Amino acid sequence: MTEQRKRICIVGGVAGGASTAARLRRLDEHAEIIIFERDEHISFANCGLPYYIGETIMQREKLLVVTPQLMKNRFNLDVRVFSEVIGVDFANKTMTVRNTNTSSYELAYDALVLSPGAKPLRPPIPGIESSRIMTLRNLADMDRIKQVIDQSDAQQVVVVGGGYIGIEMAENVAHRGLKVTVVEAAPHILAPFDTDMVVFAEQELQANGVELVLGDSVTAFEENFVTLKSGRQVFADLVILAIGVQPDTAFLQDSGLELGPRGHILVNQHMQTNQNGVYALGDAVEVVHYINQQKTAIPLAGPANKQGRIVADHICGLDSKYKGTQGTAIIKVFELTAASTGFNERALQATGMKYHVVHVHPNSHAGYYPGASQLSLKLIFGENGEIYGAQAMGKEGVDKRIDVIATVIRMGGTVDDLTELELCYAPPFSSAKDPVNLAGFAAQNILVGLVAVVMPETLLQQLPEGVLLVDVRSAAEHSRGAIPHSLNIPVDELRDRLDELHAVDEVWVYCQVGFRGYVASRILQQYGFQRVKNISGGYKSYSMLTNH
Repeated sequence: MTEQRKRICIVGGVAGGASTAARLRRLDEHAEIIIFERDEHISFANCGLPYYIGETIMQREKLLVVTPQLMKNRFNLDVRVFSEVIGVDFANKTMTVRNTNTSSYELAYDALVLSPGAKPLRPPIPGIESSRIMTLRNLADMDRIKQVIDQSDAQQVVVVGGGYIGIEMAENVAHRGLKVTVVEAAPHILAPFDTDMVVFAEQELQANGVELVLGDSVTAFEENFVTLKSGRQVFADLVILAIGVQPDTAFLQDSGLELGPRGHILVNQHMQTNQNGVYALGDAVEVVHYINQQKTAIPLAGPANKQGRIVADHICGLDSKYKGTQGTAIIKVFELTAASTGFNERALQATGMKYHVVHVHPNSHAGYYPGASQLSLKLIFGENGEIYGAQAMGKEGVDKRIDVIATVIRMGGTVDDLTELELCYAPPFSSAKDPVNLAGFAAQNILVGLVAVVMPETLLQQLPEGVLLVDVRSAAEHSRGAIPHSLNIPVDELRDRLDELHAVDEVWVYCQVGFRGYVASRILQQYGFQRVKNISGGYKSYSMLTNH
């Protein structure tokens, strides 16, 4: 007697669902695997959509990762496009599927994988149903936006939302020659980055003609205007709404599946739900943050693919576990690259965790080799050297530095490990002391008590009484721009001018990027100055906060 084949149904394709199906087939040649996708395309490069609109990617077919026919031929999968799962009966292990012709049918399953993804938020703002207001989720959305830009006389676009999708859309629409205004309700764009870092990206956008309206929100969409809470009206031929996403799980409400407060599906380490034989993954699930193991939602393609592999493994009897998401991400902002991993300061403050911060601004590779450019790296770490997060901005070399730090975090490493890493070095690629090493050295100096630091934002307020601010750069550097009320004593002259400092209670020193300030602080401490602090990141970090 032939054993009946196991039927595994997967709801949703793209990153999570498609990778689950492919892994399942590699592990089980005989299972019946069915993918249900309500749209036309089973797997496409959704991260590439803005770049097709901006015509960096010229061939639309390049965005089609795999086709239903390829999945059938290579993996023997039953791919059903234009098929929407509208309900699940977990008790009887059946699901209801609706075709595009509105007919529906029921199908039983042995195992069910839910990968419905997330959909763009569309809050109930007056006028939001206008055809001029578009969102970007799939190829059809991409085609509509590109058609408007290609075939109309649109000249001005308002992008509502300063997250990753919003900023990518702003850049790509600007590449097409349109005037772009980004409206963001928060004080700054790109929420994963702290204020002292995100200003680099904001200045890059403004330098390329993108107007930023920060700390203001939309109250109404009118015929040719976007009305803001401040009362300002911004003209718009086209509005791109990118204010965030929500899990696309409405069809699972009241089904018995356990959902989180915002509609995310709750899963364990094996990506199992509370229903027998039912798994979930991708943007629709709630995960734990790798660093503190607290529940969160981080919609990224990388984790979705990894979760798909874990789901397939567990269905097939392998004990794979998902250990959490740390939120490593990167974005191109014109000529700038911005990347981050782990927690930022705001997140740590919300948790009440104690932490330290260092800023370094080294060159991307050896300064004497042509083409070196400065990058800015921020490291956030704990009392015992544990690494909580990192952020970096620059023209080149940003990705590999954040990738290295993200790897050290995942391996449970500390700032001591950053100092010991042996990384690739040749003048065209790095320096003998890589920026990652330098960040580790700076953090290590704080933890062992060799230096105390002050964050640059502290200087935006009045100096505490009894504090003398000393600029240890050269006189020429000081004359080109300095922090107000600072005394200029170049570090090379410091030992000979100590008498100018003895009448003060505390000395704060700074240089251009932090290293000479560290040298100066060590000199002063060893000459008997007990209260000395170095401005983290130096004048570079301060000037970015003040737009100097």
